[in-house]
Amino acid sequence: MKTKASFKGIKGRWMRNDITLIALIIVAAVVALSIAVWSYYYAAVRTGLENKAQTAVEFFTTYVNKSYLEYYQSAYRYTESFEDKDSVELQFVNTKGKVEVSSYGISAGSSPGTSDIEMALKNGKIASYSGVSTSTGERIMSVSAPMKYADGSIVGVMRYVTSLKRVDRRIWAMTGGSLAVGALVVLFVLLSNLYFLRTITEPIHELTGVARRIAEGSYGIQAEKKYNDEIGDLTDAINEMSQRISQAEKMQSEFISSVSHELRTPLTAITGWSETLLYDQEIKDDSRRGVQIISKEAARLTKMVEELLEFTRIQDGRFNLNIEQMDIEAELEDSIFAYGEFLRQMEMEIDYKSGERSLPLIEGDPERLRQVFLNILDNATKYGKDGKLIEVSIGEESGYVVIRVRDHGPGIPPNELPFVKKKFYKGSSKERGSGIGLAVCDEIVTRHGGDLIIENAGGGGVRVTVRLPVVRR
Repeated sequence: MKTKASFKGIKGRWMRNDITLIALIIVAAVVALSIAVWSYYYAAVRTGLENKAQTAVEFFTTYVNKSYLEYYQSAYRYTESFEDKDSVELQFVNTKGKVEVSSYGISAGSSPGTSDIEMALKNGKIASYSGVSTSTGERIMSVSAPMKYADGSIVGVMRYVTSLKRVDRRIWAMTGGSLAVGALVVLFVLLSNLYFLRTITEPIHELTGVARRIAEGSYGIQAEKKYNDEIGDLTDAINEMSQRISQAEKMQSEFISSVSHELRTPLTAITGWSETLLYDQEIKDDSRRGVQIISKEAARLTKMVEELLEFTRIQDGRFNLNIEQMDIEAELEDSIFAYGEFLRQMEMEIDYKSGERSLPLIEGDPERLRQVFLNILDNATKYGKDGKLIEVSIGEESGYVVIRVRDHGPGIPPNELPFVKKKFYKGSSKERGSGIGLAVCDEIVTRHGGDLIIENAGGGGVRVTVRLPVVRR
């Protein structure tokens, strides 16, 4: 049995649990790494801007200690000589939150309105902000440091502003790289798990196939042992079981064959002498009735012995067919005629319907097929005797000759139908028999390339259908 692409069973449970867990761990790791990287880079940028602002404010405060005009002039000169203007914008913001001087020039006169400016003016301490610029729409980080006169009053705010575009790009690059690595890890785990599971599931599938074949009757077959582990131990156990069943089956067949052969001689003598005694007119009344019972029971036992011998031939591989061109309809009619006297004794009738047109000759073994017909008629009589009627029909359907035999008895319990063709199966029936007649019939019909179908008929009773191909395949 091939392993299916859609994961089921052990493979499905293993893959769902293992891969899901690993994927969740990797996603959690990537998220944690992204947060850590984001925090690290943003903290680094903030710290850099705060250091710049702290140094610049300390330097600037030394020279700005008199008037606002002096502050403004110094701020203008400082922005003119600002060296990092390519990556950082320097702004001087007045106490009303408006930009007085900017290293970019275009920002002068605007009101950024960010929280860092408000906090720096309110608390007199360095404050930072990260978010979206209202003027450009890009993500920025800004640091505002209050600038004070000598008396401690705030004259304005020195503000450093930088774009987070490069930082965000680097963070996303690292996150993407982490996701790629995580995906490769998941892929590696997936492939390694598939390989590992293959070494488990394939031997199990093979052992399942062997077990099914043993259950179907292929006793003695052996499974190949590939691994010296738990699966190897299971293989050994199945092989040992198969061997022991084969030996037991062989002993059973030999015993049945031996007993059957031993029974044939005395049964032949009993049958012969009982028939001879029936010709003796001196035997009358209860004695004659007793001899008739002996003859009848001897015939029943003889039939059972023949069935057992047929069974042992099937088991030993000595069951052969003598195939020839035959008239199947004539063979069925002969079987009905041969069984007619017994049916009259049972006060039963046969309603026989032949085909509407002549049937072609088929390739078959006349003796074996007559054995099938007689067995089916015997079962219909035995189990359907209360219905007093057996319906038999024959015809050609879609390249098959189809024979149907129906009784009007109580039928077969639905839970027993799947097993009626199994050897030695008798179900809940109280009728006497060996339980192998239908098993032999099924073997005969199957070897002819046909089908033996047993089912309950609508309205009561059992319908047995024999399908035989017009041309053997």
